[in-house]
Amino acid sequence: MRAIILAGGRGTRLRPFTTSFPKPLMPVGDIPILEILLRQLKAHGVTDVTLLTGHLAYLLEGYFEDGGKLGLRIDYVREEQPLGTAGPLRQLAGSLVDDFFVMNGDLLTDLDFTALMAHHRGSGAPVTISVYTRSEKIELGILKIDESGDVIGYDEKPTLNLDVSMGAYAMSPKALEKIPAGAYDMPQLILDQLSTTGRVASWRHRGFWLDIGRVDDYSLANKMFAENPTGFLPPN
Repeated sequence: MRAIILAGGRGTRLRPFTTSFPKPLMPVGDIPILEILLRQLKAHGVTDVTLLTGHLAYLLEGYFEDGGKLGLRIDYVREEQPLGTAGPLRQLAGSLVDDFFVMNGDLLTDLDFTALMAHHRGSGAPVTISVYTRSEKIELGILKIDESGDVIGYDEKPTLNLDVSMGAYAMSPKALEKIPAGAYDMPQLILDQLSTTGRVASWRHRGFWLDIGRVDDYSLANKMFAENPTGFLPPN
């Protein structure tokens, strides 16, 4: 089974850390977050990994090499110019014959990848999105206004429960067939799938999930990993 990891972003929200360091190599504890993810994927049956690289690609290639140290086969596709979060997948269209994972390289999660893939294959949809319910407190007073312009409700600093994409997907090869040349992002891929096939499945994760795109989230990821490393790292 193959996983495709999006690892080419510049990590601008984590500057200055990512000025000279690719975000997937940022350590959680003393292990790069991408290495944690790769160990998890191997434990769930992944044997082959393609890293889609861009920013500071040589550091990722130098660290992971051919994947042998992790018991994986790793290859690389380097984008010469930014192509968005889904554009680089176009280069792999036609070379994949079985279902595969696609995910961001900066996730700290205890997602059951085996269950995700089983659900995807059972759904018949070309794409399955891992979904997480995240609570977000709105630091504003939210008004409810009717069609005449009258205020009919007032909710002070509500907490909203939102279903969000975890940045982890199971896909079938046909999902890549119509990716256009140039920049193209994952939200547009999902919308295009809905308009052409009418089907995008979801898999709800009820465990832990965090991306480390913001400084606060990166600090929380380190805290959670320090408290329970075995919850994220499979046994050797």
